[in-house]
Amino acid sequence: MAVVIGTIGLVVYLRFESQLDATLNQGLRSRSIDVRALVAKQDGTLAGVGRGVEDEEDSFAQVVDPRGAIVDATPQLRRARMLSAAEVRRALAGAVTVDGVYPFEDREPVRMVLRPVRADGRQLVVMVGTSTEDRDEALGNLAGLFAIGGPLALLLASLAGYGVAAAALRPVEAMRRKAGTISEHRPGERLPVAVPDDEIARLGTTLNTMLARLEAAFARERTFVADASHELRTPLAILKTELELALRHGRTHEELQQALRSAAEETERLAQLAESLLVIARADQGQLALSTAPVDAAQLLDGVRRRFASRAQLAQREILVEDGSAAQITADPHRLEQALDNLVENALRHGDGTILLSASVRDGHAALHVRDEGPGFPADFIASAFDRFTRADQARGRGGSGLGLAIVQVIARAHGGQVRAGNAPQGGADVRIELPAS
Repeated sequence: MAVVIGTIGLVVYLRFESQLDATLNQGLRSRSIDVRALVAKQDGTLAGVGRGVEDEEDSFAQVVDPRGAIVDATPQLRRARMLSAAEVRRALAGAVTVDGVYPFEDREPVRMVLRPVRADGRQLVVMVGTSTEDRDEALGNLAGLFAIGGPLALLLASLAGYGVAAAALRPVEAMRRKAGTISEHRPGERLPVAVPDDEIARLGTTLNTMLARLEAAFARERTFVADASHELRTPLAILKTELELALRHGRTHEELQQALRSAAEETERLAQLAESLLVIARADQGQLALSTAPVDAAQLLDGVRRRFASRAQLAQREILVEDGSAAQITADPHRLEQALDNLVENALRHGDGTILLSASVRDGHAALHVRDEGPGFPADFIASAFDRFTRADQARGRGGSGLGLAIVQVIARAHGGQVRAGNAPQGGADVRIELPAS
């Protein structure tokens, strides 16, 4: 604002000075033309021109010869030489405007217009001048006005700008104060949003949306830790009980073997749960590494079938790979096998009948299906089937940590795909992993 006010003041000052000079010069040129005409008619004298010059306040005139000697002058300058030899020589060549000072005690600044004139057979120079004191005084008054008014205008503009900025930023200050009180121990609090729909209001809305996401993430983490602790507590308690029983005196060899087998099963369960938690934690941190390579879907599904063939036989069930399951996928074979293993494990544990594995390609996406002939998913469970530590009611008594489908979803998303769960029209659960085809 100081630069703006200073620039405006300078422009106005220079413009005003230019206009004053133009007016002053125009008046001098007009009078000099009139005086030169009279001098030419009156043989180089100023007789009869007093009314045209002396009546003007602070005006004067002189007629000099080429050597600068005074030929005639208005009364106040009859003996005072105003022009130098150089100025006279310049004037003999044409009209000249020069600045000087009044040759008396007050030494006022003056401006003069010089014109050549031929009178009485001689080459003379006519000088008409006037004081510039009024001009300089007007400019000084204007400069003084700017010197006083400029800082005052700057102060008023600064105060007004500060007030406007403070009013505009008051919602930001309110949000800052509120943000200082928000913590994870007081969920549900949000930043105040200004009523007008402007940039600050949109900023507050965006920050509130971010707070909602962070709050949901914190809630998920707390739930995850609580559920993980609950899932770990059961096998650890069983493992501790079995080991304590094994250490009791009087245990038979068969009883010791049975206790150790049970402890081994719980240890395996703990290892699987730890691996599942590690996979989910890495996925949440964006660190689930993938080693992608071209994968043949038919060979992948056949490998899964062979791995679970013995378990299916013990359960008097069958695992089949549907004909025509050829599809090319670019994926991490190990992670994809892990996801399919979880789906087949769920089908063996919670489903019934034949387990059918198939693959298909449609609209640039490959779908890997795992179907069974059991009761399928409960209708109210499908929406939360892939949430962590979530199990259908009928599955709670059959073991498992509720992380199998969650891991399948993590692996599918890491490949840029998704997983869907549903029930087949003919009955039974149908879970499919959809991935971009090669």
